[in-house]
Amino acid sequence: MEQLKHECGVAMVRLLKPLSYYEAKYGTWMYGLNKLYLLMEKQHNRGQEGAGLACVKMEAAPGEEFIFRERGLGGGAIQEIFGNVQKNFANYNADDLHDADFAARYVPFAGEIYMGHLRYSTTGKRGLSYVHPFLRRNNWRAKNLCLCANFNMTNVPEIFQEIASKGQHPRMVSDTYILLEQLGHRLDRESERCFVEAQQRGLENTDITEYIEEHIDLANVLRLSSPVWDGGYVVCGISGSGELFSMRDPWGIRPAFWYKDDEIMVIASERPVIQTTLDVEADEVHELLPGQAILMNRHGCMRTEQILPARKFAACSFERVYFSRGSDKDIYRERKELGRTLLAPIMRAINSEVDNTVFSYIPNTAEAAYYGMLQGFNEYLNDAKAREIAALGSNVNSESLHRILSRRIRSEKVAWKDIKMRTFIAEGNSRNDLAAHVYDITYGSLRPGVDNLVVIDDSIVRGTTLRESIIRIMDRLHPRRIVVVSSSPQVRYPDYYGIDMAQMDEFIAFRAAIALHHDRGLSQRLHDIYLKCKEQEALPKEQVQNYIREIYEPFSSDEISEKMAEMLRPDGVTTEIHLVFQSLEGLHKACPHSPGDWYFSGHYPTPGGVMRVNQAYIDWYEAEHPEVKVSQA
Repeated sequence: MEQLKHECGVAMVRLLKPLSYYEAKYGTWMYGLNKLYLLMEKQHNRGQEGAGLACVKMEAAPGEEFIFRERGLGGGAIQEIFGNVQKNFANYNADDLHDADFAARYVPFAGEIYMGHLRYSTTGKRGLSYVHPFLRRNNWRAKNLCLCANFNMTNVPEIFQEIASKGQHPRMVSDTYILLEQLGHRLDRESERCFVEAQQRGLENTDITEYIEEHIDLANVLRLSSPVWDGGYVVCGISGSGELFSMRDPWGIRPAFWYKDDEIMVIASERPVIQTTLDVEADEVHELLPGQAILMNRHGCMRTEQILPARKFAACSFERVYFSRGSDKDIYRERKELGRTLLAPIMRAINSEVDNTVFSYIPNTAEAAYYGMLQGFNEYLNDAKAREIAALGSNVNSESLHRILSRRIRSEKVAWKDIKMRTFIAEGNSRNDLAAHVYDITYGSLRPGVDNLVVIDDSIVRGTTLRESIIRIMDRLHPRRIVVVSSSPQVRYPDYYGIDMAQMDEFIAFRAAIALHHDRGLSQRLHDIYLKCKEQEALPKEQVQNYIREIYEPFSSDEISEKMAEMLRPDGVTTEIHLVFQSLEGLHKACPHSPGDWYFSGHYPTPGGVMRVNQAYIDWYEAEHPEVKVSQA
């Protein structure tokens, strides 16, 4: 309903044969480039603010470029950057372009290693300079580093201090740039280690260079860099000499998958993307394990290595509910189960009036949960029919059987996503008026004043679209009651691992809990929680406790849902409104392999997340009560 932004999607391609092999077998040496394009397009859902690609050419001679990069901004960035790559080929005739050996030496972007990235910014920093891949240049090929990541670090100042203490002078305090400098520094040291070894073996000149490129080990770089990282991440890198890596955080927060055969090795953020791109089965695609890195040297020898010990597993459940493509067989099944298990609370909300209820969904990501919800109600109705038939006993007749069997769950496509808001409209009233028309309805799809309307969505986060558009437009059908169902639990806490929701007052659940405190004379509790958070400001992140969970303790989930419904009621709408949410228990039952639920439960998997949520509450409280900040000064 309210589009969340997510950082980000990654893709890597490593060709394991000479370019001439692909020219002969597939009719083009661009096989790897084409696969990268597919991997990126199939992950377009993960980033529409920008995209970038990089290529490393391993056959270049000294004096020839060996790293190429293209980056673009906006929803059309993928087409733009690949279009720009194609423009490079216009400088060569057809014979040269089909000469794979010539291309490997001279044609830009004709390489053996490709990296792609799709970006959604979660830090508020936008512009081409923030679009991955990032590139660190050096005259020594092995010291060049190209980096991209799907991540958010909670402790960028700590990482900054760690590299500044080594004497470096970073020019930006951006998490990607800081990581580039930190990894680049360690890559320099690793290269120098190999340089010293080469000298000790009596090697000179280009023999030293060859020794460095043969013996450099990016696992050493990762082992020395990553212990200070706190966050959810999949970090991918390529050295100028042809080493590559991809590493997943030790909590398994962010996802990564890989596939390898004798022609190609690929890495991507989602499994079905690899399946579709390479036409392989799900069991042929492997998940990168928490704390693990996949590494490949310049000769194409691959290995996995445990860089950091695996921590308590906390794979992001929002990946299952919302972000990842629903074409993954497990994700599709889980989303259906999230909808199916909501039968009981929906029945309470509609007062068990199944025959007088129309079921629908909010386009488009809630569709799988909608099918699951219908499945749950069809199972319920089948059981009810069986009981009714059994109760007839010897009195069964054609008329009564027809009456019972003709009962159906009534499903309609009630909501249509009509237009997309244009960002150039900045004036508040105009934006609100347009937001009210983002969705349209199917008129005549229910009986006015008789039918309940149940619409399911994957999540209710801020509530803005719900209030400004969904409820108001659904009310035009004049239902007896409107029930908005979320297939995920109440989103109560900010995320600091890659989802664009970092401010406390963005969440309608938080605002509802605050309002309940005021309604019930509990405002002093909010101040007490603020003081507890303030007392921890100087503590190391490992010692900080999460006091924000106390905000929700006095109230049941139903009480918060009722307050949310009250706050989201548009002016002039008098129809009965109910909000129904998935429970935490239901979430974990439906998605058993993704236990990370901090945005719902407040149980952050890393110390940095706890530190950040306390700071977010401090910032909110001081903005709401500026006199507190003045008195402290």
